[in-house]
Amino acid sequence: MATQQFERTDRIGAEMMREIEKVIREEVKDPRTDCLFSITHTDVTRDLRYAKVYISVLEEDKRAPFMKALKNASGFIRHAVGQRIQLRYTPELLFYLDTSIEYGVHIAEILNQIHQEGQDGY
Repeated sequence: MATQQFERTDRIGAEMMREIEKVIREEVKDPRTDCLFSITHTDVTRDLRYAKVYISVLEEDKRAPFMKALKNASGFIRHAVGQRIQLRYTPELLFYLDTSIEYGVHIAEILNQIHQEGQDGY
């Protein structure tokens, strides 16, 4: 039973992730959202009351304005997603900046540097 609950929340999270991205790209008219972004993950609570949406923004200087725009538009986004996905209750959306991709690139650069130093005979 518990496994079915997790599978259900995962399916709902994946569907919400797709729909939230569509809504932000196509319907949110805030100019601060005109940048390269990706929704990396969505965690939906078991009671379907909250959805944590993790977003990666490519341009560092646009991250704070983008996140502020999402916070301001969260009610609109929630309503639009609720119309697209048939759920009894549309979860409240909580947006979080995801820097894991940037961190991964940083680690890869460090590993490349160590590899280069090893080849140079240090």
